[in-house]
Amino acid sequence: MTDPRADAAGGPAPEHVTTDVVVVGGGVAGLVAALECARIGLAVTVLEQAERPGGSVGRIELDGLVLDSGAESFATRGGSVAGLLEHLGLADRVVSPNPAGAWLVWGERGARGGSAGDLSAAPLPRTGVLGIPANPLGDDVRAIIGWRGAWRAYADRIMPILKIGRVHRLGPLVRQRMGSAVLERLVTPISAGVYSTDPDDLDLDVVAPGLNEAMTRAGSLSGGVAQLVEARRAGGAVQGIDGGMHRLVDALLAELDRFGVVVRTGMRATGLERRGEPGTSEAADAAGGAETDGAGAGWHVTATPAVAGAAASDGDPALDAPAAADAPRDLVLDAPYALLATPAHVSLALLDGLLPERVDVAEWPAAASVELVTLVVDAPALDAAPRGTGVLVAAGTPGVTAKALTHSSAKWSWLADAAAGRHVVRLSYGRAGAANPLEGLDDEHVVELAVADASRLLGVPLARSHVRAAGRSAWRDALSQAAVGQRDRVRGLEELVAAEPGLELAGSWVAGTGLASVVPQAVEAAARIRHLAVRPRDDA
Repeated sequence: MTDPRADAAGGPAPEHVTTDVVVVGGGVAGLVAALECARIGLAVTVLEQAERPGGSVGRIELDGLVLDSGAESFATRGGSVAGLLEHLGLADRVVSPNPAGAWLVWGERGARGGSAGDLSAAPLPRTGVLGIPANPLGDDVRAIIGWRGAWRAYADRIMPILKIGRVHRLGPLVRQRMGSAVLERLVTPISAGVYSTDPDDLDLDVVAPGLNEAMTRAGSLSGGVAQLVEARRAGGAVQGIDGGMHRLVDALLAELDRFGVVVRTGMRATGLERRGEPGTSEAADAAGGAETDGAGAGWHVTATPAVAGAAASDGDPALDAPAAADAPRDLVLDAPYALLATPAHVSLALLDGLLPERVDVAEWPAAASVELVTLVVDAPALDAAPRGTGVLVAAGTPGVTAKALTHSSAKWSWLADAAAGRHVVRLSYGRAGAANPLEGLDDEHVVELAVADASRLLGVPLARSHVRAAGRSAWRDALSQAAVGQRDRVRGLEELVAAEPGLELAGSWVAGTGLASVVPQAVEAAARIRHLAVRPRDDA
C-alpha cells in the first residue's frame, strides 16, 4: 500500500500497520495498559519516542552502578503496585527503605550563632501529613520552627473549627490555622519535593484526601492530621525494588514480549484521526476487517522517527533517537482502539481538533521543569549518613539551588552493598512556574553546582575531586494534577474523550502523582477498551 503524499514529497512511503490497540507512550502507564489489553488476546502496538521505554521510571549507569534515573520508590497505598509486582514475579524483590528518615535544612546566614553561610538542620517530624504536624509542641517540631512558631501552631487547637469550613487550597489553610513558620519550614519543602508546586496552588482534597472531613471531626487541623496519621499508619509507607525501580520496566517489557506486544521505540506520534463512522466499511477496514459493531470508527495514528534534540525523552537528549541513513520510515497505524499515555502537552496536541469542544489550557497550571543530578562520590565522611536518607530544603534557604537531596546509598541497603564504600546522592532542581536553574548549563557547571549544594545540605565538605561519576535526567513538562481546579479540568477533558468510543487517556497528568495513582488508572482505562473489544454483538 503506497502513500501518494509520500511519493509526491519524494520520500519513502510510510510503513502501514493494522492492529487492535495502539498505545501512544511507553511509560509505565502505557506499558501497564498495553499488558492489560494483550492479556485477553488483543494485538497491541506501543509507540515510544525515546530509545528506551519507561518514562520517569528509568535507569542510568554510573561508575559501574545501574541506578534509577527517575522514580526510586512507590507508595504502598491501595496495593495496586504491589499487585502488579507480584504478577510480574517481583514480589520477593520488594524492599523497604532505611527508617532513619529525611532531614530538613533551613536558615539564614549566621543563624543560631554559626558562621556566615551555616545552615540549620534537623530531622523531619515523624508524625504529620505533608509537613503539617499532628503535635505542634513536639520536640521534633520545635527544633525546626522554635517555641514561638510552635505556640502559634498550637493556637489551631483553640481556634473555632467553624472558621475552617471546606478548604480547597493547602497553603492558605496552614497559614491561617498554624502560621507562616509551619507553612514555610515544614509544608513548602515537602510540596516542592513531591509536587514541584507551591502549597498555595495545591488542592487539599487531592494531596490530602479526607483531611477536610477529619478536621471537622477533630475540631482542629492538627487533630485532623492525627486522625489521618493513625488511619494510614499501616498503608502510608513507601517501598522499592532490590536493584532499582527500573526493574519494573524490564519485567513489564518481558511480559509484553511474552504476549506478542510490539514496542516501537524512537517513534514520535504526530497525528490522531478517526477512521470513518461506526459500522461503515471504512471503519471495518480500520479495524483490520473486523466489525466495530458501533464501538467506534477506529483510529488512524501517524508517527515519525524521533530526531535527536527533539526531547524524545522529555528533556534527556541521551535518550533521543538520532536520525540516521537507515532510520525507520514514517509509520501509519490503524486500529479500533487507541490509548494516549503521553505527557499532557503531547496528548492535547494529538486531541486538538478531534473533540467536540476545544480544550482551553489557558487556566491550566504551568508545567514544572524538573532535573535530577546523580553523583557517585568517594566520601568516607558520609558513611555515618549525617542527614539520614536525604534532605528537604526550606523556602528561602540561602546559597542552595537544589530543592531536595536523596542520599540513595543510605536509603537503600541493596545500593549500599552494590556501591561498596562509594556513596550515591541525587539532587532535584526545578519548580512549577519557574525556569529550571540548570537550563543552559553544561555538564561540568552542573556537577560543580551539585557538589556545592550536596556539601551544604549534608553538612560534609565535598569537592569536585570526590566525584567518580555524574549524570543528569530531565523532565521538562511535568504537569501535576494536584493544582487547585486541575482535577476538575481533567475530568472535563475525560468526559469529552469518553464520547469518543475506543479512545482513552492515561498517565500521571490524568491519574495523579506516583505509581500508586498511575497504575490503577491505567488498568481502568485498559478495562474500558477490553470491555468494548469483548462485548457480545447485538445480532449474536
